[in-house]
Amino acid sequence: MRGLSDNHNPDLKNLFKGAAISASARPGPLYDFYVALLEKGMRPAMARLTLARKIAAITLTMWKKGVDFDPKQLHRQAA
Repeated sequence: MRGLSDNHNPDLKNLFKGAAISASARPGPLYDFYVALLEKGMRPAMARLTLARKIAAITLTMWKKGVDFDPKQLHRQAA
């Protein structure tokens, strides 16, 4: 089976997808990450999905470690 398991949270999934749509339209470090994906030849829909996954990973890290968002880490990981 591909994709999410049966016990995934669709509300949380939609939240991250919405955050990615919003971030891909506003200047900032997440927008820069999105543009870098497009410049590498990624399709916009796939770039937004990648951005949503990145936002989810950042959120999990911030929650578990209790750290603040550091845009430098985002660019370091994208390289």
